[in-house]
Amino acid sequence: MWAYESVFYQIYPLGFCGAPFENDGVLEHRILKVKDWIPHMQKLGINAIYLSPVFESDTHGYNTRDYQKLDVRLGTNDDFREVCAALHEAGIRVVLDGVFNHVGRGFWAFQDVVRNRESSRYTDWFYRIDFGGNSYYNDGLWYEGWEGNFDLVKLNLRNEEVIRYLLESVKFWVDEFDIDGLRLDVAYSLDEGFVRRLHDHVREQKEDFYLLGEMLHGDYNRLVNDAMLHSATNYECYKGLYSSFNSMNMFEINHSLMRQFGPENWTLYKGKHMLSFVDNHDVTRVASILTNERHLPLIYAMMFGMPGIPCVYYGSEWGEKADKGQGDWALRPCFEAPRWNELCDYISRLAAAKKHSEALNYGAFRSVVLTNKQCIFERKTDNERVLVAVNADSEDYTAHFDAGCGTAVDLISGEIHDFGGGSTLPAYSAFFWKMER
Repeated sequence: MWAYESVFYQIYPLGFCGAPFENDGVLEHRILKVKDWIPHMQKLGINAIYLSPVFESDTHGYNTRDYQKLDVRLGTNDDFREVCAALHEAGIRVVLDGVFNHVGRGFWAFQDVVRNRESSRYTDWFYRIDFGGNSYYNDGLWYEGWEGNFDLVKLNLRNEEVIRYLLESVKFWVDEFDIDGLRLDVAYSLDEGFVRRLHDHVREQKEDFYLLGEMLHGDYNRLVNDAMLHSATNYECYKGLYSSFNSMNMFEINHSLMRQFGPENWTLYKGKHMLSFVDNHDVTRVASILTNERHLPLIYAMMFGMPGIPCVYYGSEWGEKADKGQGDWALRPCFEAPRWNELCDYISRLAAAKKHSEALNYGAFRSVVLTNKQCIFERKTDNERVLVAVNADSEDYTAHFDAGCGTAVDLISGEIHDFGGGSTLPAYSAFFWKMER
């Protein structure tokens, strides 16, 4: 699967392109801006992009009005076809947000229900509509909104007409834009039968079509299996990453990695490829979470070195800050142009190392050295062995362990490392040591 050897870049198009929050109905060709950022993505080492919602919606994209029309605030379907073609020409795969659990109140079928009430042929398209109830929109009907949000009308994913409409929309996206995968919004809320139908449907369109599910908690195996999804968002390790650095307790992230990918028989996700991230469009940016800015390159090194598919959120590669407490729109800004600094350069080297290393893409996980402030772990396949070493301390640290060889090359810097007499990790440093056979 191509995704397992990829480095993802996430863009939230409505914010990235500077669209108004409310859908004003005014056509603007803003999505073409993505093309301007392709050289930046290539320089960063990106070979896959995840685009948050792009289809016609009421406001933020997750309240869809029309699954087969680009949001007018972003442009036309022709514009988006042009963007996808340019991304593919640059060697960048395209993954879209599939928002199938719910729609917006502006969705055409729900509007028919509001107008025609019991006589609408679409009443069964939605979950638990009650014409004897009401909501804060005062329509004279109650319906289930996702997590109590009445602007997100829950779809009935056991209605065959709804299923066919959504699957036809996905086929439309493949046919029109040649997309390579989907990230399923709130996958943990989706009907599992629908997810299986979707899995079989997309395999008919593209054998290597990638399916990623948004999962916040619980057992990812419920949806990540041969009959459903390839990957899930690894929120457990997301929390473990920043918390380990802020509390100076590397045992936390190591515990999660051992629980998920370690050598024991009870390991949960051995051989699977979850999506790794340090921030995204829903959470505080990592540069605003970390209490020590010297840890910013190191948390990316840990994220790129551990099992999983790394994903970088636009702007965070140069250390942009934003707090969730400022509201979601603060996390989804419009930048006039990409920036480049030392952090970008460092992430580009991590991306190159990850993409070209069999061990970092597919290797098993084993903990080698672990202290509160230092962590060394092994990624190993039959053909390659890499040691990922991180020193989060303000002082140098010398690790004594059996490296199994005399020298190694650091995949980040290209420098040769000699293991004779122990391995000294300078303060605030990270290494990807590819061991000599």
